This record gives sequence, C-alpha cells and structure tokens, in this order.
Amino acid sequence: MGLRKILTDRDPALHKVCRPVEKFDWRLRKLLDDMTDTLTQANGVGLAAPQVGILRRVVVVDTGDGILELVNPTILQTDGEQTGAEGCLSIPGKYGLVKRPYYAKVRAQDREGQWFEAEGTELIARCFCHELDHLDGIVYTEVMERFLTEEELMGDDEE
Repeated sequence: MGLRKILTDRDPALHKVCRPVEKFDWRLRKLLDDMTDTLTQANGVGLAAPQVGILRRVVVVDTGDGILELVNPTILQTDGEQTGAEGCLSIPGKYGLVKRPYYAKVRAQDREGQWFEAEGTELIARCFCHELDHLDGIVYTEVMERFLTEEELMGDDEE
C-alpha cells in the first residue's frame, strides 16, 4: 500500500496550475496506485495529484462505483445546476456551499494513454468539477458561497 501525504490548503502546490502528463510509464502507474490507496484510506471521493504534491494533470475518483482514473482530463460539457455541501481532503473538517453543474462530461486518458469519455450527474459531476479545479490551482473555498455550519451539515444529505 503506497500512501501519500495529503497537503493542506496552506501548501502553495495546491494553488499552481498542473502540467499535462506526457509519459505513460511506471511512474504514472505508481502515482495512480498510490493516489487510489490514499483516497481509499482517507475515505474520500476524489483526489487530484497536486493534493499529494505532484503538479501533473492526474485525478482519481470513487463515487461508489469503483475507481476512475483520469489523466489529462478536460470537461467537454456541463448542464444544469446544483448547489450543495462540498468538502475537500485538503481542508479537513470544513464544508462550503458550492454551486456546480448538475451534469458533467469529461474526456481523459487512462494509465496507458488511451482516450475515453466519462459522464455523470449529481455527485459525479460535482466531483469531476471539484477535482479538475485542483488541476488549475483552484480550491473549492475560492468558488464557494460560504462555509456551512454544523447544524446545516447535519440536515444536508448532499456532499
């Protein structure tokens, strides 16, 4: 199990734009495996490479249907709107009210460099947008309406 340290919001790496992945080699496979282990251990739904100190366009997502690896992802299409609670492994214990698209479609490469598309609504769309923001140096606190109180979180089923 390869666990990596998750950086907190104070780390400057979280606020930098990531470079595309150009080499699909053992280093990328190791990064993806370590990120998956780290995400699972942290009980999160998404993790971007800059959150573990790597400034590359790499994301892993698990919204309940297994791990989805996104290398060099871009958002192709969004539709609708949802507003709900959003948290981040790099900002533990805090949640904000964030407006995101209800639907999102992304194009990305897999660990071998093959292109594919993935899409989803609600949590999946929120997760795609949140994690791809990380790749552009954006943390959810920069796009949220406000932090949520404990009382609000107890009554909110959405993450």
